[in-house]
Amino acid sequence: MRFLFVLLLAGLCLRSQAQSGIAAPALAHCDASMQQFMSRWNVLGASVAVAKDGRLVYERAFGFADGERTVPMQPYHLLRVASISKTVTALAIMKLVEDGQLSLSHPVFGPGGYLSGRAYSREIHDPRLRAITVQHLLEHSAGWDRAIGCDGYEGCDPIDFPTHVAKVMHAPNPVGDSTIIRYMLRRGLNFAPGARFAYCNVGYLILGKVLEAVTRQPYETWVRQHVLAPGGVLEAHLGHNLPAARWERESSYLSRYRMRSCYNPGQQVPAAYGGINLEAMSAHGGWLFSARDLVRLALAADGFASRPELLAAATLRSMTQPSAATARYAKGWMLDGGTWWHTGHLDGTAALLERTADGYTWAILLNTSNGSAAFWEDLKALGWSWIAGAGAWPTHDLFAPAQNASCLRLTAPPAARPRLGWTPGGGTRRLVLLRADEPSTAFPLDGTTYPVASMLADGTIIAANTADSTAELPHLSPERTYYARVVEYRQDSTTGHQPVYTLEGNPSEVLPPALRPAAPPTLLATARPAARRWWQLRASSQLAGSGPHAARPEGALVPEGPEPGLPVAKTRFLRVRRAWRAGVAHLGR
Repeated sequence: MRFLFVLLLAGLCLRSQAQSGIAAPALAHCDASMQQFMSRWNVLGASVAVAKDGRLVYERAFGFADGERTVPMQPYHLLRVASISKTVTALAIMKLVEDGQLSLSHPVFGPGGYLSGRAYSREIHDPRLRAITVQHLLEHSAGWDRAIGCDGYEGCDPIDFPTHVAKVMHAPNPVGDSTIIRYMLRRGLNFAPGARFAYCNVGYLILGKVLEAVTRQPYETWVRQHVLAPGGVLEAHLGHNLPAARWERESSYLSRYRMRSCYNPGQQVPAAYGGINLEAMSAHGGWLFSARDLVRLALAADGFASRPELLAAATLRSMTQPSAATARYAKGWMLDGGTWWHTGHLDGTAALLERTADGYTWAILLNTSNGSAAFWEDLKALGWSWIAGAGAWPTHDLFAPAQNASCLRLTAPPAARPRLGWTPGGGTRRLVLLRADEPSTAFPLDGTTYPVASMLADGTIIAANTADSTAELPHLSPERTYYARVVEYRQDSTTGHQPVYTLEGNPSEVLPPALRPAAPPTLLATARPAARRWWQLRASSQLAGSGPHAARPEGALVPEGPEPGLPVAKTRFLRVRRAWRAGVAHLGR
């Protein structure tokens, strides 16, 4: 009984300190301090990435990606970054300035302004609004002060009362971003543009509309094509309000309070899910990122020569120059000497992105929020403690390939086994994932090598692991539909010979029965029968659905069942022993 209690206690400890990603022994102090921070502040899950001199040297995740604590947080999870979205928007605006499509000193509203249309102009009653420039919006000096109350609220930030905005503007719920801008224009300014600094979410929402007016493209489309893609960033999306609309691999969020639903003001809902209208916050607070790709974006405009730069040196100097209103903020970056940084905070979200003058960049993304000053002081101190405690940094670079395989196609001559072909991406190898009846919901983990016929947690089979541009698929059941997905990855001296997988935007193909020749319902073995493992046994029955007495070609995998020549009891014992060994091996990774 005492032994069982010790085992249970150990299991609980493992659950409370769950961590994933590629371990770096030289940076074990980073793991320890992150776990201590999470324990102190009761954080559900965290994803962390650290770069040194342009290389991703540390990518780890801690805790859980769901409120039930059943899904460990992984470095591949996407999380909301809230106001770090302003850095993304500022990069886009400065790119337009560099390209000559925008001027920092040009007016935004009124005749000749970038947003001179009637929808906005008819709401302007305060003449000072016509003096707002692009630079004022970037530097939070346009004239709105959210700390000054309006309409009976303590503050005047529309993200806190979206249903009230809809009511005042006679607009349907959930209220749109253009309606929020019109609401703020109707209210007028609190001070003359340029007079002082006052942090303002709506200013960056307006910048998103300026971008759309100038480029004649949707905000997200233009940013993805001209900022994210050139920076090698794939793991980024604008978020959604409700859990049912979460992106693939998006974390859940631990909501701390309830508020009126942005869809129906008669209902109270978790603020993180339908209270806050995230879909109307795009340019000032709507983005999701993985920690590693948020770091990748920062490296693309950090002023160092370690990676190609999105902006020219003169443009970057303008972007990071302190504003006339405050020395603490530039254009989309908070400033602390030579350090550029930004935070993001919503219910269920706390995020930090930081770039130092000596070549360090880190991102810490949490699915738990806290409004106390002590919490944010502790969060901001983490990265600096990691730098101070590191004797030597790893030499590897754990960034996954920025270019996926493409042009996936099914090619097979009549009466032959199906073959997939593709154009290789920027990695050294590819995995072909294959799942019967529905798309894969499990993903390869960085640092883990997957042999052919091994299986992911949801039953997805690794049908191929190849450096080539084609792969022959195993024999498949002619009655079932299969879903194929090609995952690009890199595993070489650059990554320390650890595999790192690109999971965003993988090409995929549906293989319905009509497109495949009939074949024996078995998955052919890729090794001698004597070398088979327990997961290979499961792979056969999972893919082909064959019964224990189905005919099999020579060398085919054997479905699970009593082993030939062994009694049932002995077979059960062997199966339990295999599962136990696999579990121990998994815990040891």
